[in-house]
Amino acid sequence: MDKRLLDILCCPVSKTPVRPLSKHELDALNDAIVAGKVDSVAGVAVRERIAEALITTDRKVIYRVEDGIPVMLPEEGIGTVQLTDFPGV
Repeated sequence: MDKRLLDILCCPVSKTPVRPLSKHELDALNDAIVAGKVDSVAGVAVRERIAEALITTDRKVIYRVEDGIPVMLPEEGIGTVQLTDFPGV
């Protein structure tokens, strides 16, 4: 992802900056998706694995990136509280 774009992106709700999800974090997220344990903030089950994502720097919300474009819609976010095996900092 373009560094200049990443520098200006933030969570649309909390205005917290975002950073790319690490491979370890992405693997943990996808494991939870495959296990059927992930819902969006809107309560919709996330069923497809995610190839790339951004996470708020406070580690509370994940936003997927599709074809290099961040999907920063509040209802599309994934809260990390539901991810019991999500890696720590």
